[in-house]
Amino acid sequence: MTETDPKRRGADEPGPRAANIFDVARLAGVSHQTVSRVLNDLPNVRPTTRARVESAIAQLRYSPSPAARALVTRRSRTIGLIAPGTADLGPASIAMHFNLAAREARYGVETVSLLDIEPPGVRAIVETLLRQRVDAIVLIVDDISVLEVVRGLDLGIPFVAVAASARRGPTIVSIDQYRGARAAVRHLIELGHTRVLHVAGPARSPDAIERERGWRDELAAHRLQVIEPARGDWTPASGYDLGRTLEVAGPTAVFVANDHMSIGVLSALRERDLSVPDDVSVVGFDDLPEAGYLFPPLTTVRQDFAGLGALIMQKVLLAIEEPETATESTPLPTTLIVRESARAPR
Repeated sequence: MTETDPKRRGADEPGPRAANIFDVARLAGVSHQTVSRVLNDLPNVRPTTRARVESAIAQLRYSPSPAARALVTRRSRTIGLIAPGTADLGPASIAMHFNLAAREARYGVETVSLLDIEPPGVRAIVETLLRQRVDAIVLIVDDISVLEVVRGLDLGIPFVAVAASARRGPTIVSIDQYRGARAAVRHLIELGHTRVLHVAGPARSPDAIERERGWRDELAAHRLQVIEPARGDWTPASGYDLGRTLEVAGPTAVFVANDHMSIGVLSALRERDLSVPDDVSVVGFDDLPEAGYLFPPLTTVRQDFAGLGALIMQKVLLAIEEPETATESTPLPTTLIVRESARAPR
């Protein structure tokens, strides 16, 4: 009786998973981009490398999606990237590292900045990319309404969204903002703080939503009071304005949703003759290049933007070449960077 005999496996039990391009890459000891070059008969592959890849393909009995192979000659090898029209660290870093990953895979990137988040403006940008015959569209989401608009369009090509969300799906990739926020708040609680305020980001930002959710859940897990957050717009100016009015009497810590607003909070607290961290502890999010050089050096949460850029490209390649293999991606982890802006309350 063979392994694939339904009497042995059970009629409703799925058979062995078909090999995909990443299985071939692992067996051949090369990148998935190299496997793609061999499959598409592109140049710049050493004969010995090509032989290893072809051997791995044969050994795994790998067969690319017929529909995807039929599209090879019609591809533009260009990906459309819709990025927020801001210079914020997160979207800018994601765009940069995605461009690097696309270049490694021999794809070009056509980037458009989204300045108008109303449905007609979003549709116009998508239509512009479709007219340029891009092979896929990547959307860096900083407003959940934009994601809803794009999802409602009949694109006819693969689509990948970069969006922090409690809901996962095969077309969503993200960094784990939620667990990063919980780690930041847990650090403050372990230092002895029982009153942790939150300076949140914009209400419709997926990142801000997940960081606020993490803050709330970590406080609730320790049976600590949740005070309604102050809400800024990611800028140092908004952090400064909120820092001037935060009620920071008694042992208090502040978890700020990004480092730019943390800079404003630190400045406002200093003007109020409050010492950080002696009077108030502050923890940010993002790990700006300047974070370690602030006064005091900022404890914050670092995000793996390079890893995210590679993960986006991996999703795009799978969506183009093997759409039937699409699965959910686990959000990439963050790292708490402990510096001098948070300590035990006096």
